[in-house]
Amino acid sequence: MRIAIADDDNEILDFLERIISGMSHVVVRFSDGDRLVSALLRDTFDLVMVDWNMPGKTGLEVIKWVQEKMTEAPPIIMMTSRSAKQDITTALQSGADDYVTKPEDENVIAARIEALLRRSQPQNSMAKTLVFGKYTLDRMEQEIEFDKQRVELTSKEFELAELLFKNRDRSLSRAYIMETIWRTNVDLATRTLDMHVSRLRSKLALKPENGFRIFTVFGYGYRLETLASGE
Repeated sequence: MRIAIADDDNEILDFLERIISGMSHVVVRFSDGDRLVSALLRDTFDLVMVDWNMPGKTGLEVIKWVQEKMTEAPPIIMMTSRSAKQDITTALQSGADDYVTKPEDENVIAARIEALLRRSQPQNSMAKTLVFGKYTLDRMEQEIEFDKQRVELTSKEFELAELLFKNRDRSLSRAYIMETIWRTNVDLATRTLDMHVSRLRSKLALKPENGFRIFTVFGYGYRLETLASGE
Protein backbone atom coordinates (compact mmCIF):
# COMPACT_ATOMS: atom_id res chain seq x y z
CA MET A 1 0.00 0.00 0.00
CA ARG A 2 1.07 3.62 -0.60
CA ILE A 3 0.56 6.05 2.27
CA ALA A 4 1.02 9.85 2.31
CA ILE A 5 1.92 11.54 5.59
CA ALA A 6 1.88 15.31 6.13
CA ASP A 7 3.28 17.12 9.17
CA ASP A 8 5.63 20.07 9.70
CA ASP A 9 7.48 18.23 12.48
CA ASN A 10 10.28 16.08 11.06
CA GLU A 11 10.40 13.95 14.22
CA ILE A 12 6.76 13.02 13.74
CA LEU A 13 7.37 12.26 10.06
CA ASP A 14 10.35 10.06 11.00
CA PHE A 15 8.23 8.32 13.65
CA LEU A 16 5.36 7.62 11.25
CA GLU A 17 7.67 6.56 8.44
CA ARG A 18 9.35 4.02 10.71
CA ILE A 19 5.98 2.55 11.70
CA ILE A 20 4.56 2.43 8.18
CA SER A 21 7.75 1.13 6.54
CA GLY A 22 7.85 -1.58 9.20
CA MET A 23 4.38 -2.62 8.01
CA SER A 24 5.84 -3.04 4.46
CA HIS A 25 3.95 -0.04 3.05
CA VAL A 26 5.44 2.72 0.89
CA VAL A 27 5.66 6.15 2.57
CA VAL A 28 5.58 9.55 0.84
CA ARG A 29 6.29 12.54 3.12
CA PHE A 30 5.04 16.12 2.96
CA SER A 31 5.87 19.06 5.21
CA ASP A 32 2.80 21.16 4.44
CA GLY A 33 -0.77 20.89 3.22
CA ASP A 34 -0.23 22.63 -0.11
CA ARG A 35 2.40 20.12 -1.25
CA LEU A 36 0.14 17.27 -0.19
CA VAL A 37 -2.80 18.65 -2.19
CA SER A 38 -0.58 19.08 -5.25
CA ALA A 39 0.49 15.43 -4.94
CA LEU A 40 -3.09 14.22 -4.56
CA LEU A 41 -3.90 15.85 -7.91
CA ARG A 42 -1.27 13.84 -9.76
CA ASP A 43 -0.73 10.68 -7.73
CA THR A 44 -2.54 7.75 -6.07
CA PHE A 45 -2.51 6.92 -2.37
CA ASP A 46 -4.29 4.18 -0.39
CA LEU A 47 -4.29 6.24 2.81
CA VAL A 48 -3.46 9.79 3.91
CA MET A 49 -2.38 10.91 7.39
CA VAL A 50 -2.45 14.64 8.18
CA ASP A 51 -1.61 16.93 11.07
CA TRP A 52 -4.15 19.64 11.91
CA ASN A 53 -1.75 22.58 12.34
CA MET A 54 0.75 22.79 9.49
CA PRO A 55 1.83 25.40 6.90
CA GLY A 56 -0.20 25.98 3.76
CA LYS A 57 -3.51 24.15 3.98
CA THR A 58 -4.23 22.87 7.46
CA GLY A 59 -5.17 19.24 7.95
CA LEU A 60 -8.82 20.21 8.24
CA GLU A 61 -8.62 22.21 5.00
CA VAL A 62 -6.98 19.24 3.26
CA ILE A 63 -9.81 16.96 4.39
CA LYS A 64 -12.45 19.39 3.17
CA TRP A 65 -10.61 19.83 -0.15
CA VAL A 66 -10.45 16.04 -0.64
CA GLN A 67 -14.18 15.70 0.04
CA GLU A 68 -15.09 18.50 -2.37
CA LYS A 69 -12.60 17.96 -5.20
CA MET A 70 -11.70 14.26 -5.41
CA THR A 71 -14.02 11.69 -6.95
CA GLU A 72 -11.75 8.84 -5.78
CA ALA A 73 -10.91 10.04 -2.28
CA PRO A 74 -8.48 7.98 -0.15
CA PRO A 75 -9.30 7.35 3.52
CA ILE A 76 -7.79 9.96 5.86
CA ILE A 77 -6.50 9.79 9.42
CA MET A 78 -6.17 13.05 11.33
CA MET A 79 -3.23 12.76 13.74
CA THR A 80 -2.86 15.82 15.96
CA SER A 81 -2.20 17.05 19.48
CA ARG A 82 -5.66 18.65 19.56
CA SER A 83 -7.68 16.46 21.88
CA ALA A 84 -10.82 18.51 22.57
CA LYS A 85 -14.03 16.60 21.85
CA GLN A 86 -15.24 19.44 19.62
CA ASP A 87 -12.08 19.19 17.48
CA ILE A 88 -12.53 15.43 17.10
CA THR A 89 -16.17 15.92 16.15
CA THR A 90 -15.31 18.64 13.64
CA ALA A 91 -12.64 16.53 11.92
CA LEU A 92 -14.83 13.44 11.66
CA GLN A 93 -17.84 15.41 10.43
CA SER A 94 -15.64 17.11 7.82
CA GLY A 95 -14.67 13.74 6.35
CA ALA A 96 -11.79 12.27 8.37
CA ASP A 97 -12.12 8.48 8.68
CA ASP A 98 -10.23 8.28 11.98
CA TYR A 99 -8.68 10.59 14.57
CA VAL A 100 -5.49 9.89 16.54
CA THR A 101 -4.33 12.17 19.34
CA LYS A 102 -0.58 12.72 19.79
CA PRO A 103 1.34 11.23 21.46
CA GLU A 104 0.17 7.70 20.76
CA ASP A 105 1.81 4.29 21.02
CA GLU A 106 3.21 3.04 17.72
CA ASN A 107 1.38 -0.28 18.01
CA VAL A 108 -1.92 1.56 18.32
CA ILE A 109 -1.10 3.72 15.28
CA ALA A 110 -0.17 0.62 13.25
CA ALA A 111 -3.42 -1.07 14.26
CA ARG A 112 -5.45 2.00 13.27
CA ILE A 113 -3.74 2.12 9.88
CA GLU A 114 -4.31 -1.57 9.18
CA ALA A 115 -7.94 -1.39 10.30
CA LEU A 116 -8.67 1.51 7.96
CA LEU A 117 -6.86 -0.14 5.05
CA ARG A 118 -8.89 -3.32 5.58
CA ARG A 119 -12.15 -1.36 5.55
CA SER A 120 -11.19 0.43 2.36
CA GLN A 121 -10.19 -2.73 0.44
CA PRO A 122 -12.59 -5.19 -1.23
CA GLN A 123 -13.67 -7.95 1.16
CA ASN A 124 -12.46 -10.68 -1.20
CA SER A 125 -9.03 -9.11 -1.70
CA MET A 126 -7.30 -11.98 0.19
CA ALA A 127 -9.19 -14.83 -1.46
CA LYS A 128 -7.19 -17.49 -3.32
CA THR A 129 -9.35 -17.10 -6.43
CA LEU A 130 -10.86 -13.86 -7.69
CA VAL A 131 -13.56 -13.78 -10.38
CA PHE A 132 -14.32 -10.73 -12.51
CA GLY A 133 -16.84 -11.53 -15.22
CA LYS A 134 -15.12 -13.81 -17.75
CA TYR A 135 -11.80 -13.60 -15.91
CA THR A 136 -10.69 -15.89 -13.07
CA LEU A 137 -7.49 -15.03 -11.22
CA ASP A 138 -5.69 -17.83 -9.34
CA ARG A 139 -3.49 -15.92 -6.91
CA MET A 140 -1.61 -18.98 -5.66
CA GLU A 141 -0.57 -20.15 -9.13
CA GLN A 142 -0.46 -16.62 -10.59
CA GLU A 143 -2.64 -17.76 -13.50
CA ILE A 144 -5.62 -16.21 -15.25
CA GLU A 145 -8.38 -18.02 -17.10
CA PHE A 146 -10.35 -16.11 -19.70
CA ASP A 147 -13.50 -17.82 -20.99
CA LYS A 148 -12.18 -21.01 -19.28
CA GLN A 149 -8.94 -20.86 -21.27
CA ARG A 150 -5.63 -20.39 -19.43
CA VAL A 151 -3.70 -17.29 -20.50
CA GLU A 152 0.10 -17.39 -20.36
CA LEU A 153 1.37 -14.45 -18.31
CA THR A 154 4.68 -13.51 -16.75
CA SER A 155 4.81 -12.92 -13.00
CA LYS A 156 4.82 -9.14 -13.44
CA GLU A 157 1.97 -9.28 -15.96
CA PHE A 158 -0.11 -11.23 -13.45
CA GLU A 159 0.71 -8.80 -10.63
CA LEU A 160 -0.27 -5.87 -12.83
CA ALA A 161 -3.51 -7.57 -13.91
CA GLU A 162 -4.40 -8.35 -10.29
CA LEU A 163 -3.70 -4.76 -9.24
CA LEU A 164 -5.90 -3.37 -12.02
CA PHE A 165 -8.78 -5.80 -11.43
CA LYS A 166 -8.76 -5.23 -7.67
CA ASN A 167 -8.79 -1.46 -8.30
CA ARG A 168 -11.18 -1.52 -11.25
CA ASP A 169 -12.81 1.84 -12.04
CA ARG A 170 -10.11 3.59 -9.97
CA SER A 171 -7.44 5.72 -11.67
CA LEU A 172 -3.95 4.62 -10.63
CA SER A 173 -0.98 6.92 -11.12
CA ARG A 174 2.16 5.71 -12.88
CA ALA A 175 4.14 6.23 -9.65
CA TYR A 176 1.66 4.10 -7.69
CA ILE A 177 1.81 1.24 -10.22
CA MET A 178 5.61 1.35 -10.59
CA GLU A 179 6.19 1.33 -6.84
CA THR A 180 3.58 -1.38 -6.21
CA ILE A 181 4.66 -3.77 -8.96
CA TRP A 182 8.31 -2.95 -9.65
CA ARG A 183 9.20 -1.37 -6.28
CA THR A 184 11.01 1.36 -8.16
CA ASN A 185 10.86 5.07 -8.79
CA VAL A 186 8.45 6.19 -11.50
CA ASP A 187 11.29 7.92 -13.37
CA LEU A 188 13.05 4.61 -13.96
CA ALA A 189 12.17 2.51 -17.01
CA THR A 190 8.60 3.80 -17.30
CA ARG A 191 8.42 2.29 -20.79
CA THR A 192 8.27 -1.05 -18.98
CA LEU A 193 4.84 -0.16 -17.61
CA ASP A 194 3.48 0.85 -21.01
CA MET A 195 4.72 -2.40 -22.55
CA HIS A 196 3.10 -4.50 -19.83
CA VAL A 197 -0.20 -2.65 -20.18
CA SER A 198 -0.13 -3.20 -23.94
CA ARG A 199 0.52 -6.93 -23.47
CA LEU A 200 -2.34 -7.27 -20.99
CA ARG A 201 -4.74 -5.53 -23.38
CA SER A 202 -3.81 -8.08 -26.05
CA LYS A 203 -3.42 -11.28 -24.00
CA LEU A 204 -6.59 -10.78 -21.93
CA ALA A 205 -8.63 -9.28 -24.78
CA LEU A 206 -9.59 -6.35 -22.55
CA LYS A 207 -12.24 -4.72 -24.71
CA PRO A 208 -15.88 -3.67 -24.25
CA GLU A 209 -17.43 -6.91 -25.49
CA ASN A 210 -15.56 -8.74 -22.73
CA GLY A 211 -16.64 -6.33 -20.02
CA PHE A 212 -13.40 -4.45 -19.32
CA ARG A 213 -10.95 -2.09 -20.97
CA ILE A 214 -7.74 -0.39 -19.84
CA PHE A 215 -8.17 3.35 -20.20
CA THR A 216 -5.12 5.64 -20.40
CA VAL A 217 -5.47 8.65 -18.10
CA PHE A 218 -3.15 11.03 -19.94
CA GLY A 219 -0.58 12.70 -17.74
CA TYR A 220 -1.57 10.48 -14.81
CA GLY A 221 -1.69 6.71 -15.36
CA TYR A 222 -4.20 3.96 -16.13
CA ARG A 223 -7.68 2.78 -15.12
CA LEU A 224 -9.36 -0.59 -15.71
CA GLU A 225 -12.92 0.32 -16.59
CA THR A 226 -15.90 -1.98 -16.06
CA LEU A 227 -18.18 -1.92 -19.09
CA ALA A 228 -21.48 -3.50 -19.98
CA SER A 229 -21.05 -5.99 -22.80
CA GLY A 230 -21.06 -4.17 -26.11
CA GLU A 231 -20.84 -0.71 -24.53
